[in-house]
Amino acid sequence: MSNNIKGKVVIVTGASSGIGEATAKLIAGKGAKVVLGARREDKLKQIADEIGKSGGEAAYRTLDVTKQADNDAIVKLAKDTFGGVDAIFLNAGLMPSSPLSAMKTGDWHQMVDVNIKGVLNGVAAVLPTFVAQKSGYVLATSSVAGLKAYPGSAVYGGTKWFVRDFMEVLRIESAMEGTNIRTATIYPAAINTELLNTISDRGTSEAMHGLYAQFGISPERIAEVVAFALDLPRDTTVNEFTVGPAAQPW
Repeated sequence: MSNNIKGKVVIVTGASSGIGEATAKLIAGKGAKVVLGARREDKLKQIADEIGKSGGEAAYRTLDVTKQADNDAIVKLAKDTFGGVDAIFLNAGLMPSSPLSAMKTGDWHQMVDVNIKGVLNGVAAVLPTFVAQKSGYVLATSSVAGLKAYPGSAVYGGTKWFVRDFMEVLRIESAMEGTNIRTATIYPAAINTELLNTISDRGTSEAMHGLYAQFGISPERIAEVVAFALDLPRDTTVNEFTVGPAAQPW
């Protein structure tokens, strides 16, 4: 495939570790100009420095996806630093799963704020630019829990089902409106990231750590899928990618 990634300006949220970090490094190596956003500035600086030392281009700023102003600011950073924005990868997420009977209501609301509102805020920040330039690419991390119901994942899965519906409607409306905005929704299964560290319920945490220890594969596998999506010709959309370990019966 030709290199459609080279020169593209790509914003990555949740960029300080896991899938976001792996994706930023991979696409920067293919010539993308990456703009990294996450809450941990020290990690962002480290990753941006690594990309720079490898000959790539990266900018970064702290980003709390639950704050609209932070999302607007990272889009502005992309424009100010690299002259525009071509794609955004909405990858920030939390997975503090638990049985509903555990009544971890704080976790429920935090997942809605990050996994749903974070996506809304990111799209709101970038959509006017994409509509005006009649091009753009929105990629988002959902989960296999956004395709099937899993015990312990009522709220987490619900947030990821939201991403599935929202992204599909964005794709359809953009096609109808002729704005050429493409979408790709990624549904990972067991990928070894820091996501498990967000689980506060002990029983759920032990079960999930066991599952990932048995099956988990590296976040670079998802990064390769994101790179594939970004490299597609402009007239082509692959709107959904379900990706996981070959050995996992998810």
